[in-house]
Amino acid sequence: MHQLDLAHTATRATGAPATKKHHENLAAIRDGRVASVHSWELVTAVDGPGTRLTYFLSGCLLRCQYCHNPDTWKKHDGVITPIEDVLTRIRRYLGVFAATGGGLTLSGGEPLMQPAFVARVFAECHELGVHTTLDTSGYLGTSASDELLDHTDLVLLDVKSGLPDTYREVTGRELAPTIAFGDRLSARGTNVWVRFVLVPGLTDAIDNVDAVAEIVARWPNVSRVEVLPFHQMGEDKWNRLAIPYPLHGVQPPDAALQERVRGQFRAHGLMTF
Repeated sequence: MHQLDLAHTATRATGAPATKKHHENLAAIRDGRVASVHSWELVTAVDGPGTRLTYFLSGCLLRCQYCHNPDTWKKHDGVITPIEDVLTRIRRYLGVFAATGGGLTLSGGEPLMQPAFVARVFAECHELGVHTTLDTSGYLGTSASDELLDHTDLVLLDVKSGLPDTYREVTGRELAPTIAFGDRLSARGTNVWVRFVLVPGLTDAIDNVDAVAEIVARWPNVSRVEVLPFHQMGEDKWNRLAIPYPLHGVQPPDAALQERVRGQFRAHGLMTF
């Protein structure tokens, strides 16, 4: 397999010029011939329907306090992977996808950091009859072309908070782009599963949850809402990367809190899990 570590071709801290290969890699990423990939896995009942081949692309502009993959934040930390390698692996699992109703999911990081690759791979998937899922925060929704969305069967849209101030506290970014992307998906009729991470003391306030539910309830294309309980499985990665972890000591939400929050979504007529 032909793979190159993008970090090894980046400009040195000394200020030396970037190598020719580095420029070639960046050009290839821009036109979607390759992707900077963190990892991949084959999973069932996660990241969409059926058995999914999920690729985690490197690069993300958000800095979510509860992120369990901070090692995906920087695009140059990924492994440069040609699209042909990804398509070869997809073809290997065609029988599994057909038997389970599964397919390909592109996640991250944030896959819309590399929209040309997403568009190319999803188009190829549809040629093969493979279901496609985009797992995104929606913050870079304007990077998704109409052609890309034409080949997107399902969007897993992470609505991280409903109040702008809380969203900014959680992610370091603004809420408005996610709402705009959700509005666009609604106008197109694209199937959406909304995901909301429930963090005690951060995202669990009644008014914040109600704000999320009110936003989502206006999108008739949302077929389900998934309330995802916060967990501490990412703290070790933060520590290894020497990044201060803001949620040290925060406990996962108990059953009563989870049910209260799910009840708030259901009160807005949303199918909630």
